[in-house]
Amino acid sequence: MNHCLPTIAPPDAACAERVARYLDTLTKPPGSLGRLEALAVALAGITGEDFPRVTPPGVVVFAADHGVAEEGVSAFPQSVTAQMVANFVAGGAAINAFARRLGARLEVVDTGVAADLSGAGIVHDRVRSGTANLAREDAMRRDEAEAALAVGRRAAGRAAEAGCRCLIAGEMGIANTTASSAMLAALTGTPVAELVGPGTGVSGDALARKRAVIEAALAERAPDPADPLGVLAALGGLEIAAMAGAYLEAAARRLPVLVDGFIATVAALTACRLDPALRPYLIFGHRAREPGHARALAALEAEPLLDLELRLGEGTGAALAFPLLEAATAMLGEMATFADAGVDGREAT
Repeated sequence: MNHCLPTIAPPDAACAERVARYLDTLTKPPGSLGRLEALAVALAGITGEDFPRVTPPGVVVFAADHGVAEEGVSAFPQSVTAQMVANFVAGGAAINAFARRLGARLEVVDTGVAADLSGAGIVHDRVRSGTANLAREDAMRRDEAEAALAVGRRAAGRAAEAGCRCLIAGEMGIANTTASSAMLAALTGTPVAELVGPGTGVSGDALARKRAVIEAALAERAPDPADPLGVLAALGGLEIAAMAGAYLEAAARRLPVLVDGFIATVAALTACRLDPALRPYLIFGHRAREPGHARALAALEAEPLLDLELRLGEGTGAALAFPLLEAATAMLGEMATFADAGVDGREAT
């Protein structure tokens, strides 16, 4: 599998150290801007720039359908995936509103929507028309999972070549919380009951059915947690694979990756299992309400920037967190040093 993955270099430790020292010369008590300072140091290491830039961001929304939707695990019918893609293209979704505020480059990629999509504004890079029903067979073949990773790599490459300085990956796919929960259970060994939440809004008997479907699929598919590509093929989604590929390619190009919520974090965990060198390039935007998200974050030893009780997806939480990255870079680039401002610094003791 490694031949399909880009080469990710370690972050620039020397640059990060320089920036950490520089922060203590700025007109503030050392460490007084807390996690924003740690974020600035991380961005310096990722980019290799003493004064990193994160604008403009690139937002890529990957869309695909899931065969497991036929098991009744979502509150919405599968047709909503294609309808929401049309809404993205028309500019009417939450991620459109947020991306406009950021001046982001937004791309919508059909990775595997079951319906035929036409019209301008969609990048057609479809691997297959939706996954198979993971409750009854593997969601996709290994080569299809590899192909979906490549879709994401191409999208991240387009964003980088268009001048984007940070990547946000979003998703749309009815029933993808089911696939993500199954993947997370397989990768971490966590009981399904501790991971599975309402997703799009299922509750009661429907929620119990969702959990039962995942448990049966795990027993039937029996993926090896040491084989992340196998887990992705057996239980995952085309858009989840594409997100993982996008993260890997962005890191290879030294772009910070701002990770969204539950599904995005499962994609990030999968990508880190494929290549652990990715992990330092990931910044986690928010903590989602889906119960499995805390487990996915813990598996990555990640502390998100925001907790706004979101559970939408699309990249929305990451987009809301992006101004904090801008603030971290502004702190470095625009604050005066004690010497420049003529302010007495803290005396050495």
